[in-house]
Amino acid sequence: MTTSIRLILADDHAIFRQGLKSLLRLREGFQVVAEVSRASDLLPTLGSVACDVLLLDLQMEECCLLNDIRSLVQVVRVVVLTASERTEDVVTALNLGAHAVVQKRFAIETLTAAIRATVDGRVWIPPAMQAELAEDPPPWRTVRLSPREEAVARCVAVGLRNAEVAERLSISETTVKSHLHSAFQKLGLRDRVALARYVFRVGLLSPRE
Repeated sequence: MTTSIRLILADDHAIFRQGLKSLLRLREGFQVVAEVSRASDLLPTLGSVACDVLLLDLQMEECCLLNDIRSLVQVVRVVVLTASERTEDVVTALNLGAHAVVQKRFAIETLTAAIRATVDGRVWIPPAMQAELAEDPPPWRTVRLSPREEAVARCVAVGLRNAEVAERLSISETTVKSHLHSAFQKLGLRDRVALARYVFRVGLLSPRE
């Protein structure tokens, strides 16, 4: 039997929480283990309830929670739910550590795909937003990866593990680790999630890949 992904819903609108909880109940593999309606209850709830993913509304009690993401991702995977269509909000959330950003206008199937991607260790960004980010690479990033480092980074961004990367690129797993270490050092990054964000941000990965 497949283990369900445990979710905490954080949104200050009760009707939205109830509706989303009902929709998730109809999908196999998801379990809502707690609900949070106040920003001040987020960390206490995360400390007392075991979960895999936090579904976080950026606007709770008329407060923007963007700056809280950095501390929240230290204890749980964070999928941001937002009504905002501003590219800069998405970029900021991802730079602060969010694993996915999903607009509230999207269908439930989009949200569940984003949740599953984060549990698999990937960063999830809406395809249309990926295209926007690719068109506007950050001016502060002047470091260039080698062609092989870029290939490894693209594989990481789509969720492949080291052994799978090695098989796809016909290299050893040790070589994969070496290229990853080099990429991390060049870019000043610490983990695979951050590398995946970089790949999308600078357009190394097509939205269709």
